[in-house]
Amino acid sequence: MPVTDLTATSMLDYDSSRAPVAVEIEDVDITYKVYEEKYFSARDLVTRGFRGRTSIEVHAVKSVSFDVHVGEAVGIVGSNGSGKSTLLRAIAGLQSLAAGSIRVRGDVSLLGVGAALKPLLSGYRNVMLGGLAMGLEPDEVREKMDEIIDFSGLGAAMGRPMNTYSSGMRARLAFSIATLRVPDILLIDEALAVGDKDFRERSLQRVREIQAAAGTIVMVTHNLNEIRNTCSRVAWLDQGRLVALGDVAEVLERYEAG
Repeated sequence: MPVTDLTATSMLDYDSSRAPVAVEIEDVDITYKVYEEKYFSARDLVTRGFRGRTSIEVHAVKSVSFDVHVGEAVGIVGSNGSGKSTLLRAIAGLQSLAAGSIRVRGDVSLLGVGAALKPLLSGYRNVMLGGLAMGLEPDEVREKMDEIIDFSGLGAAMGRPMNTYSSGMRARLAFSIATLRVPDILLIDEALAVGDKDFRERSLQRVREIQAAAGTIVMVTHNLNEIRNTCSRVAWLDQGRLVALGDVAEVLERYEAG
């Protein structure tokens, strides 16, 4: 299916023609293997043993090409299994490519609901480790600690080990840590879908602040309102292929129509 390029004047009036490319995705193919166990009868187990584990190759992303410009926010939509998160991990350098290339301009931060935190350490210590890993000095992290506690809304829970947190609490802290400093490229994988309404609004405001500071954003989410409120363009993936790219309103109208 040919890609429909609907790039035009965005609802956020972002002019990418004057900005350099931050992420260049060119003819990217991504495949990986998954393993499954087959069911065998008792007779089969006697004659064959348990040698029933087979591998299947999944072609998750197929010949995808598009650019994201500095200061731009691009949303990626598609049904489950369309390759959205796999492509995001590839941009972050966490997923190898079968073909094609991805080039990024600057440092990349991947923020997802499964963001890695140390479960046996407290929220305070996770903030400190996260800040140091991002290149901040210890004093800089300490200066931002009150801001993080207030932003995440975790309060006294910051002193407890992470393994006592709910998934929502962990995701809120992960978002707070990931945005301690403005990355050149922020990749968001469903991380704004957690927490209560107030936290989601604070998160979206923080994303806009990052974008205003010339940070580039690529967002994967099933919440189309987040894309409408944040993004300047949308890429629609279907079964690993890019089927439409461009104006938020036009692409989402086609996507919702099925």
